[in-house]
Amino acid sequence: MYPPRTRNSRQTPCDQCPLRHLPTFREFQPEELAFVSHFKTGELSVDAGTTVLVEGSHSAHLFTVLSGWGFRYKMMGDGRRQILNYIMPGDLVGLQGSLMGEMKHSVEALSALTLCVFERERLGQVYRNHPDLAFDVTWIASQEERILDEHLLSIGRRTALERAAYLLSFLSQRANASNLFKGERVSIPLTQQHVADTLGLSIVHTNKTLKKLAERNLIRWEDRGCDVLDAEGLMRVADWDGIEVVRRPFI
Repeated sequence: MYPPRTRNSRQTPCDQCPLRHLPTFREFQPEELAFVSHFKTGELSVDAGTTVLVEGSHSAHLFTVLSGWGFRYKMMGDGRRQILNYIMPGDLVGLQGSLMGEMKHSVEALSALTLCVFERERLGQVYRNHPDLAFDVTWIASQEERILDEHLLSIGRRTALERAAYLLSFLSQRANASNLFKGERVSIPLTQQHVADTLGLSIVHTNKTLKKLAERNLIRWEDRGCDVLDAEGLMRVADWDGIEVVRRPFI
């Protein structure tokens, strides 16, 4: 079920998708583009703070992010939240629910978010008739696992300062690749609570840690979010080599 008043009556044709021309994404073959154009049933636009998918729910749809930011998370019974990962343009959302019957995490919009909507029941056609697209879906799932491996390493072994540096450099690199900054210096639209819930730190510890990065002129924290001033400097603090540059698929 869609959140209220969020179905987008204006739809971007797949052959005019703004993501297709970004260097980070692979090109579609004509027959693949034709299939995806029919696979897509509409678009969904939601405001920041909207819950798109709920843990334990059975969704009839899966989505590809067309524009904006979001995040995946799990909640504990006492209200504590763990943010698992962040979603950006080109990311596939809801695949877990499609393959496992129900969602094992929730998804929330971090900013205004537009999603391409696909019918879950037609996913089998991808595997039966379009092996290259089926490989793409598998690649996307494997890449998500790889990212989660790096996040787990960060939470388990990096210091608080290293964790924060890794997270902000990771988000900055991903946003640049997805054209979310569009050549301008735009803030990453998250709060310090989001950072705390991602890194497994208290809000007080998170605030002190981010101040240390700001004192080194690596970031600047604004009311609207975080400006990354020196992504390479953050990578050095985190002892992280950065995201491998490959042409990735999307659906």
